[in-house]
Amino acid sequence: MDKTLIKGIQLLQLLVESGQPCTVSGLSKALGLQPSNAHRTLQTWCALGFVAQSEHTGEYHCTLKLFEWGSKVAGGFDVKRLAREHLLQLALISQETIHLSVLEGAEIVYLDKIDSPQPVRAYSELGGRAPAHCVATGKALLAFNNASALELMPSPLARPTPHTIGTLKKLKTELALIREKGYATNFEEWREGVHGLGAAIFDRNGVAVAAVGLSAPASRLDADRAQQLGLLVKHFAEKITRALGARMG
Repeated sequence: MDKTLIKGIQLLQLLVESGQPCTVSGLSKALGLQPSNAHRTLQTWCALGFVAQSEHTGEYHCTLKLFEWGSKVAGGFDVKRLAREHLLQLALISQETIHLSVLEGAEIVYLDKIDSPQPVRAYSELGGRAPAHCVATGKALLAFNNASALELMPSPLARPTPHTIGTLKKLKTELALIREKGYATNFEEWREGVHGLGAAIFDRNGVAVAAVGLSAPASRLDADRAQQLGLLVKHFAEKITRALGARMG
């Protein structure tokens, strides 16, 4: 086992459980660490955004990043169970491949999936990943997440196809549009010949914890049908949001 990592996690856990700001000397004494080692570990947690240091007292305290991550993990367990029947309904109506995705860093992970019954369909893998800025569910989650989510995006952005957004500036412009209409699109931005739609799901605290996605061959999902199904995907995302105990609006 990595003893350095274990000590770092123990220090963070102690800071969480203390419920109040702590000094380097107090933390190092409680864990049996050298003050210099405790200070170095705390500075690492600060750099990662989990801990902050008071400019006035020099004491350390946890940020809300742990809460944000915990909310996503907790939401992920409930959302998959509660979303399933709605995903099945959406798949039945649309006859296209339906996904449930969560955001993890700069990528999305496919948490659940229902394949299209049609012989020609979009391919994806349960548990698979995709760059968040390339797919509709990823863009939907980025649009309704806080600004720190964009800080995790690579620069420059990867461009799997010529249609992929290549700069953060253009991405931010599109995210603003997504917030206005309530759903995101992906027109051959991840795989050529494949289009997608996505809408965010919110928990009772208003946190975007997952997204409903629909993908189909570009030949079946032109601009007109994308608009119709985009509103349908948004509708089902709202139904799952209500199932999670959140109020719309």
